[in-house]
Amino acid sequence: MSTNTKIALVTGGSRGLGREMALNIAKKGLNVIITYNSRKDAADAVISEIEQLGQKAAALRLNTGLIALFDDFFSRVQDLLEDKFAAEKFDYLINNAGIALQSPFAETTEEAFDELINIHYKGVYFLTQKALPFLNDNGGIVNISTGLTRFSYPGVSVYASAKAAVEVATRYMAKELGNRGINVNVVAPGPVVTDFGGGGMEDNEQMQEYMKSITAIPRIAYPKDIGPVVAFLCTDEAKWINAQRIEVSGGMNL
Repeated sequence: MSTNTKIALVTGGSRGLGREMALNIAKKGLNVIITYNSRKDAADAVISEIEQLGQKAAALRLNTGLIALFDDFFSRVQDLLEDKFAAEKFDYLINNAGIALQSPFAETTEEAFDELINIHYKGVYFLTQKALPFLNDNGGIVNISTGLTRFSYPGVSVYASAKAAVEVATRYMAKELGNRGINVNVVAPGPVVTDFGGGGMEDNEQMQEYMKSITAIPRIAYPKDIGPVVAFLCTDEAKWINAQRIEVSGGMNL
């Protein structure tokens, strides 16, 4: 293995979309650091899978909604880079970690609003800011958004609004970090069958049929449809893609 192997940091990489992103990034020949919030066993399983692919991998615990802990987190990242990867910095940051909130606009509480904004917008904003000294020039950032910033469904106003804020921030990051050769993009999945938010679509055949009916390619999406797109953005082939929102929804609500 080359000592010049690049390194990607994937938040929320222990399950669902994040797991698939981490594995596909490893298949591109990168080493991977993932974060997890509570499921260390799941994180360890992903690490094992990545190592079986011939890449180095490690996991760190992080709650991306607790901004006050970010300095400590990057201190741990720095130690991990030196000890595990013989590196000083990493190359790609994938802001994927998140939670779901299904709540009608009229009933959403301030507490729920604050928690979701902290994780999905404020956390992404300041985690990326704190990452900059540890991110190599000519690296990249991928922010994960949602199809719900383009089309609307009742009950997800806070989630979609936070993701829309991330999409705008992405363009500003691209503008302000371009002089370091860092490209910044958004990947916006449509509905995907995972356990995210309690796995609302996994066992709901009626919902699955509805999603198929409004999608140009009439099938349900799985994490394997999203992970390779994020992995591609972590390659030199994608270097000239910058400040873009790439929706991966099969052509939903066209």
